[in-house]
Amino acid sequence: MSNQQSPLSGQPIIFGEVLFDQFPDGESVLGGAPFNVAWHLKGLGADPLFISRVGKDDAGEKVRRAMRDWGMNDGGLQEDPGYPTGAVQITLEDGQHSFDILPNQAYDHVDATDVGSVIDTTPNAVGKGGLLYHGSLILRTAAMGEVLEALLAKTQLPIFVDVNLRAPWWKESELITILERARWAKVNDEELAIIAYILDQRGSDLTETARQVQRICNMELLIVTRGSEGAMALDQSGQILSVVPTSDIKVVDTVGAGDAFSAIVIMGILAGWPLADMMRRAQEFAGRVCGIRGAISTDPGFYGSMGIWK
Repeated sequence: MSNQQSPLSGQPIIFGEVLFDQFPDGESVLGGAPFNVAWHLKGLGADPLFISRVGKDDAGEKVRRAMRDWGMNDGGLQEDPGYPTGAVQITLEDGQHSFDILPNQAYDHVDATDVGSVIDTTPNAVGKGGLLYHGSLILRTAAMGEVLEALLAKTQLPIFVDVNLRAPWWKESELITILERARWAKVNDEELAIIAYILDQRGSDLTETARQVQRICNMELLIVTRGSEGAMALDQSGQILSVVPTSDIKVVDTVGAGDAFSAIVIMGILAGWPLADMMRRAQEFAGRVCGIRGAISTDPGFYGSMGIWK
């Protein structure tokens, strides 16, 4: 398989937050898990439609400019005159970073009517072969749950959910509903333990626990990431596949590794890769992202020359 993959059969729609991580030294880094996923997908050759909302402020203009410079479709990026572009305030305490995900950000106020208009005018946004990605954070308000419902009604697309549990922005009662409606899901091992506890489905080991959660939630594919130990995938056929990082990875930071993993899994779903190829490529790409500063790269060569399609 060459570096230039064959055309995808559908368009991924990415719904969720875009924000800036604000560090104590004044540094501000563009991110947000859904934004990172959409960015990677564009770099990898897909044409994602990213749906979110930014403020009518300098930060919002920076987001739009970054998307345009990267060649991304910014038609799904709304502008809000009353709420600020999303931000996370990062502080350093006893050598550890802590994260304060601010409430009432622009991405909490996506307008469903505007979303519908964008879908109507975006080629390939509706139909067979695509998918709708969202994380759990974007559903921290009831209003965004309604926007998701509108998106699903409009597109009829299957869901890829990326669980990202950040207190206090999730509820037990809603988390299981989110998982049960997903065809594909990615969680980390700590999140799997929380989900299994809620469902009372804790197995004797990680694999058994994951299988029981997958069965109860009726998922086609469940992926469990395990940090430095790699990741595991379980599909409905009963196949269990594990991957581990290669020994030559030089870690600069691990920010965004899970988002990189998700992006490759989405590419694999859309292109119909075998599970083994999908997982190998996802682990490799996540490892490569760990080798750069931050969650995304603005270098097109970073995406085109890594050999993940081989």
